[in-house]
Amino acid sequence: MSAPIERFNSGRVLPASVPFCEGTALGGLVFLSGQLGNVPGTLTLVEGGIEAEARQALANILTVLQAQGLGLASLLRCTIMLADIGEWAAFNGVWREFFGEQPLPARSAFGCAGLALGARVEIECIAAR
Repeated sequence: MSAPIERFNSGRVLPASVPFCEGTALGGLVFLSGQLGNVPGTLTLVEGGIEAEARQALANILTVLQAQGLGLASLLRCTIMLADIGEWAAFNGVWREFFGEQPLPARSAFGCAGLALGARVEIECIAAR
């Protein structure tokens, strides 16, 4: 018999009205839904462009992880979606600032034609328990 799939939502990042959860878990793997740079509890993006949105998206990821008893060191892999791949260098600056000396997860990035709410960045991650 396989392990049950766990679905979770801390209620600390998105309003309850959205039709998806913050993540799912199966065994020791935790799959986080993509996070935007929204003000917690709202569907409003923070002001300030790519850097402000990246900081908030990463803060939202940390909030979701902490609600599961995890931290940034639990991240295995992240995928970064950018509305403008030309903002990759600016994103990298925030990434380095956010992670500091912690081990970095594997990651990839791509530019896309549009993100929810008109966001500049969306980040989804996989973590290990």
